[in-house]
Amino acid sequence: MRISFGKFLILIVMSIFGLWSSGMVLFLFYTLHNPLPFCQVGSQSSGIAINCYKVLNSSYDSIFGVPLDVLGAVYFIINLALIYIVSFGKNKYYRRAFIALFGWRFFGLFLVPYLVFLEIFVLKAICVYCTIMHVSIIVDFIIITYFLFYKKSLKSFISKT
Repeated sequence: MRISFGKFLILIVMSIFGLWSSGMVLFLFYTLHNPLPFCQVGSQSSGIAINCYKVLNSSYDSIFGVPLDVLGAVYFIINLALIYIVSFGKNKYYRRAFIALFGWRFFGLFLVPYLVFLEIFVLKAICVYCTIMHVSIIVDFIIITYFLFYKKSLKSFISKT
């Protein structure tokens, strides 16, 4: 393993947490058509409703007919694949995978402010599961950025070949 077990575990846990959240929405809401736990219609938090139904049924919940939660699941699956390559892949692939991992996380981070803006200011409703995915993306980005730019971690990630 190219990275410490602790770093590996942190990266995996954040991706699994985001994947779990998107999976809950896909399975319970879209497949079974059941309400999501902890996301009751009409409960209030700071004047903004905690209402997954409103967020997930809005016109903003899909791109070209594909629900954002499907894209979220794909995002976290790609994260897991890149983490695996960085940790266990062949030497010739891991540097590219690490750079791709950083870029992929930057892409995710780029979308989060827009989605949060839509929830808070346009829909005036927050989906708990969407928020879990947003937090996972942000924390994941902070962690990988820390690993990349902290000089001890930079040496352990980049110089090992």
